[in-house]
Amino acid sequence: MTTTTPDIVEPPAPHQPLHGAPARKAVRKAFSHPIASAVITLLAIFWTIPTFGLLINSFRSKNDAASSGWWNFFTHPSFTLGNYNHVLFAEGGTVLPLVNSLAITIPATIIPIFIASMAAYVLAWVRFKGSDAIFFIIFALQIVPLQMALIPLQRLYNFGAHIGSVQIFPSKSVTGLAEIWVSHTMFSLPLAIFLLHNFISQLPESMIEAARVDGATHLQIYRRIVLPLAGPAIASFGIFQFIWVWNDLLIAKTFGGTDASQQPITARGQSLVGNFASHPEYLAPAGLITIVVPLIVFLVLQRFFVRGLLAGSVKG
Repeated sequence: MTTTTPDIVEPPAPHQPLHGAPARKAVRKAFSHPIASAVITLLAIFWTIPTFGLLINSFRSKNDAASSGWWNFFTHPSFTLGNYNHVLFAEGGTVLPLVNSLAITIPATIIPIFIASMAAYVLAWVRFKGSDAIFFIIFALQIVPLQMALIPLQRLYNFGAHIGSVQIFPSKSVTGLAEIWVSHTMFSLPLAIFLLHNFISQLPESMIEAARVDGATHLQIYRRIVLPLAGPAIASFGIFQFIWVWNDLLIAKTFGGTDASQQPITARGQSLVGNFASHPEYLAPAGLITIVVPLIVFLVLQRFFVRGLLAGSVKG
């Protein structure tokens, strides 16, 4: 009598998450599905409609813009370049405000990136007692409304601008710019540290350890390894910060003073509307001129922006 040993049937292996190329392929396939493409196309169209209406209204006269919607342009077309002529050249134009906006936005973007990247590296790879608590406290600071800090900051700046009879800054214009830079830096650091920490902490530990074994200091690791690899995350936050500072009006009006020669483009656009919005026809062309520079920045850095948003979502 012979016996046969039944085949041992192994239980199915638990589902393993996708990693690397298969995961990226699955994500790409999901976003390239016809339904996803149709939804994204519809969202893009609806998102663009207000900007398209702003473009049409920028070429309409004051009476037409005030009496009817922009869609009436197709039934009763009217065209004028007077709005752009006034916005660009009347009362000093918008060239100086554009320069002022660049003088505010570029340092207010670079300074928080520089500070936040160093802080993110330390909190991610230089372990010390209380580092996690410090990180969570910094993250929690995002809930503090910046409007609550404007008056205390203004009093602090007024107190610190003079020590005795010695003025720290040589001129009021430099003082105003420094106050705006510091304010934007303080308000953006919690989000910047949080985003960069999440990216930097996912760098391969073996690479950091190899650099330490080779005798590299923390400054060398930060400068030669972390900064180049964190480029997409830095570019993503840089775009957010640039657009936020460029479009800011509250901080610029609070700390920038009332001198028209120091106003950024947002304040200039507000002043063109006039008291009680007596000239609403200038708002549309001023708005379109304002978005030109952020649009160029986004188009130039968009490949880094997408890489920075997706970084860490799929592990390789």
